[in-house]
This record gives sequence, structure tokens and C-alpha cells, in this order.
Amino acid sequence: MQLVVARIGRAHGIKGEVTVEVRTDEPELRLAPGAVLATDPAAAGPLTIETGRVHSGRLLLRFEGVRDRNGAEALRNILLIAEVDPEELPEGEDEYYDHQLMDLDVVTVDGREVGRITEISHLPSQDLFVVERPDGSEVYVPFVEEIVTEIDLAEQRAVIDPPPGLIDDRAEIASSRDSSEASGDEA
Repeated sequence: MQLVVARIGRAHGIKGEVTVEVRTDEPELRLAPGAVLATDPAAAGPLTIETGRVHSGRLLLRFEGVRDRNGAEALRNILLIAEVDPEELPEGEDEYYDHQLMDLDVVTVDGREVGRITEISHLPSQDLFVVERPDGSEVYVPFVEEIVTEIDLAEQRAVIDPPPGLIDDRAEIASSRDSSEASGDEA
């Protein structure tokens, strides 16, 4: 199975290095020197990682055959894809690969059906499940321990304990403006 592990960013310096946006929890395994990665678009690859280093908090890679800034810039926005055994599991106990979570049924702790996971969005602060409801609408569920209480791969379901308003429209919204209007106060 193929998984996107990074997106190539801008060139760094004049010797062919590029910044990369890491899209894997295991960059030391997937983006190590010697790794051969497929690309999207496919015509750009495959690419073999020659060197890698961290500079100012960003991962910099150099690929075999890319020796200058022009060559590095030509790779900008290309996705790097690793071949992964579908049975392989992440090292951490409560970690999952995106393909394991896709299409899981989402239910609340009291058993109400919410929908199924159609996408995982990786944001800087947290990951989000994009859940398609039975009516075709979507709801976004933060993939945090307080909300996603259980992932059961054997049963193909994710159990959530959503706060009010996350999956329904029954949240009460209170604002100071509403209370001042109710008491007749005007500014």
C-alpha cells in the first residue's frame, strides 16, 4: 500500500536541498537516507534520499541527482509516497495509520450512529476526522482523547463522546450582547 509521507517545499540554499512538509509520524523511518520514494506526479520520480537534516525546526532533504537550486525548485509541491505493508502497525499503542481509520463507523458512547470517516485532516494543532453523515452532510470531529474515546479496529468503529453542539444543533449559545438586549440596556 502506498502512503503519502511528505510534500516537497521550497529550495533551501544553492546545493539542491529542499524543505519538506512531513506527513508521517515516523520521518526517521520513512524519510531516511537511502529511502526510495515514489512521487505524485509519478513522472517526477522515483526519488532517492541522499541526505537529511533538521535546520531551524524544518526537515531538509537532498535527493540523488539534484545538485543545485534550480533542480530543487523543480521538485516543489511534489508528494513523496512510501510503500508500506498494509499489515504494519505504528510503534505506539494508541497510534494509527490513516488507512486504518478510513471508513470506520462513528458512533456516540450511547450508541447513536453519527456516520463514517471519509478523510483525516492533519492540522498543526490536532488531527480531525471528516465524518460523512447518513444524509450526506459532513461533521468535523477533533481526534483528541477527550472526544474520541475508543478506536475498535476489529469492530471497524470509532466511539466518540462529543461536547454539545459538535454533532448536533442543540448547543445553547450565550453572549453578553443577548443578555443586555433582554434587560433593555442600550449602549
